[in-house]
Amino acid sequence: MEGIQSQFKSYNAQLDKELSKYTIFNTVEKRTNVPKTYLALGVGAFMFVLIFFDFAGQLLSNLVGWVYPAYRSFKAIETTEKTDDTQWLTYWAVYGFVALVEFFSNLILYWVPFYYLIKTLFFLWLFLPQFKGAQTLYTRFLRPALLQYSGDVDSGIKHIKTTLKAVAHEGVSAALADPKID
Repeated sequence: MEGIQSQFKSYNAQLDKELSKYTIFNTVEKRTNVPKTYLALGVGAFMFVLIFFDFAGQLLSNLVGWVYPAYRSFKAIETTEKTDDTQWLTYWAVYGFVALVEFFSNLILYWVPFYYLIKTLFFLWLFLPQFKGAQTLYTRFLRPALLQYSGDVDSGIKHIKTTLKAVAHEGVSAALADPKID
């Protein structure tokens, strides 16, 4: 029992140290006299229950997958360091791919029990630096596929640009030649 208590105290101290970096947690702790670790764990547990029982599960799952990564991406953009930019660009590439797959398989995924809980845990695995899930998926699956088809995609984009320019040029030429336009 003592081992569990000492491990809990160690995790609590680590979480307190991490949460102390954010002013909002320090401010709320001062105003409520409730330790910021308990507040964070309480909010996390409340969100877990809401997602588990699917009360706004889709919204909360998408918020988890977007809010923190968007904030960290903003912070990464504001630094001169390149490694954090790469981490978050990789996350967003994987996130976009997951969103695309989810869109086309939504009718099937809707019937998966605890889908939004699984999705939320998946997002956490993707962006938390301890797991580096986005990097794993990108290097194992997404990058090889993109490398294989990048030439075809580039030529397709070039063809579309050429076609759009030709259509726009024809439209402008036709409009200028039309005597009805004043």
